[in-house]
Amino acid sequence: MTDSRLKLLYQTHSPYARKVLVMAHEAGLGGRLEVIHHETSPTNRNDEVFAKNPLGKVPVLIFEDGFALFDSPVICEYLDGLHGGRRLIPADRRKRLETLRLQAVAQGICDAGIALRWDTERRPQGLRWKALADGQAEKLLAAYDFFEREADLDGPVDLGQIALATALDWIAFRTLPDFLAGRPRLARWYRVFIERPSMRATTYAGETHD
Repeated sequence: MTDSRLKLLYQTHSPYARKVLVMAHEAGLGGRLEVIHHETSPTNRNDEVFAKNPLGKVPVLIFEDGFALFDSPVICEYLDGLHGGRRLIPADRRKRLETLRLQAVAQGICDAGIALRWDTERRPQGLRWKALADGQAEKLLAAYDFFEREADLDGPVDLGQIALATALDWIAFRTLPDFLAGRPRLARWYRVFIERPSMRATTYAGETHD
């Protein structure tokens, strides 16, 4: 298994894929990746992606020998072992758990946001379920409050912060329930973080093709 040059199957409007690419930039590994955009959707099969990931989803990291690694938390952990700088997943046990927990909640708001969009925009009108949409929106609001109250936003940049920034920026990109109003600490941190070079180099673009 060789890793001198890596291909990243990507999607310009995927928060999961963007998390990986921002992580790579923050770790100084951006130049190691050949980024290849692929459109994927549960209703629109992409055979090239399925050939590498049986779930048919991006991101997928492909090694020179064809070995494929997925999904985003696994890829990020792998990338963090490739560079010689400060680890973005801390070695300290408590800090590591806090970072991975923040990543998990950030990933969860992406999951909830995608589910919310299914029942407000993407399903045919007659198949939408308002109670399910409301339940997903409630998860988003509860998570925003958690970030405001408990997330470590003042420490050095880590994978948890990267996951949070890319998730929140996707929420804003998709105009899902607002996370800025009434959460001054979170809003202040988000506005600063999205100006980082890693974020400016990986902005969201495009629409889902179902």
